Amino acid sequence: MAKSSSARFRTPMSRARGLGASHHGVGHFVTERVSGIALIPLALWGVFAALRLAGLGFDGAAEWVAIPHNTVLLSLLIVVALVHLKGAVQVVIEDYVPDFTTKTVLVLANLFVCVLGGALGVVAILKVAFTGAL
Repeated sequence: MAKSSSARFRTPMSRARGLGASHHGVGHFVTERVSGIALIPLALWGVFAALRLAGLGFDGAAEWVAIPHNTVLLSLLIVVALVHLKGAVQVVIEDYVPDFTTKTVLVLANLFVCVLGGALGVVAILKVAFTGAL
């Protein structure tokens, strides 16, 4: 099959466009970086909160969680950590699992576990914040 006259005059870059990645890698890259940056202050807050909560009993911890800014920050910590975890595990799966079917099952399982963990974590935090008990 002969190439058309316009194809002969195209640069190698213009011929390669559209043949590579499906253009979703940038979104993963940005999500990973933004969640990583957001985790720095949230993790520092989480460590100091855990040290502070270590001396309190269940009732003291429940009162602490019921403070609105603590409820929000604790929920954000869980959600952002799981978003970051999901992206990191997905990159490992995509890079090191060669079989398409296995890779697809693992990526979906990763998504399911992270969404389930986030939902359970946030619901537990909200339940303690609003009722004071698990």
